[in-house]
Amino acid sequence: MNVLRSIEQKIEGLFEGLFGRAFRANVQPVELARKLVLEMDDHRTVSVSRVYVPNEYTVYLSPSDREQFADYEESLTVELRDYLSEHARREGYVLLTAPIVLIETDDDLSIGEFGIATRMTQRDLSRGETEQPPRLESGATMVYKPTTPIPPEGPPADVAIAQEIVTLTMDGIGHEVDKRRFLLGRSKECDVQLTDPNVSRRHAELRQEGLAYWLIDLDSTNGSRVNGQRTARAKLESGDVITVGSTDLVFERRLAG
Repeated sequence: MNVLRSIEQKIEGLFEGLFGRAFRANVQPVELARKLVLEMDDHRTVSVSRVYVPNEYTVYLSPSDREQFADYEESLTVELRDYLSEHARREGYVLLTAPIVLIETDDDLSIGEFGIATRMTQRDLSRGETEQPPRLESGATMVYKPTTPIPPEGPPADVAIAQEIVTLTMDGIGHEVDKRRFLLGRSKECDVQLTDPNVSRRHAELRQEGLAYWLIDLDSTNGSRVNGQRTARAKLESGDVITVGSTDLVFERRLAG
């Protein structure tokens, strides 16, 4: 039996019995493990002779999901760290430190949904290593939906999303937000590319979580503002003015048709 499968069985074993059967209606611990390594793979960066990956992972859970394994949280984070370490070893990735897994509550997540944010924290420079890792900006939070959708109390979310148009307007030009992660910055890879010298290459991200939209600052040099207030993470309402660098964009939501 390989090491990863052994660790998976340990994670599953934490939730066996009546507790485990109830928990499977919500977020499954093994699914957390597998999505964590997916985030590790997605955020790898090739340096001169090494492949670096994030070493800090924050898992965001709905209050109900987190409450169900409150008594097991410490053991779960230990097993998740081991799972990430083993995956990095097998793939030949370089971690600046042993992986760190943090669990936080996000009231805006629904039951069965969870988010993962990655970050690369600096190594101990006293080790005297000659090759320094690339400087990486923190990754935006990726939100995962439950494999088996939980029936909502109201109209299905996808129906509601399909009935509206979301735009960012700058200098009278509207940019339709057509994906759940919409990047703003000077880089060519951004969905809205800005020429403002006060804007970072990857400055901020517009992120959809369920029916809500959030502005996430990606550790930019000059920060981000919503309606004049500096923020790292802010929930958006139609008509809000987003400021990145010295550029203003108006966030709008309207019904289609």
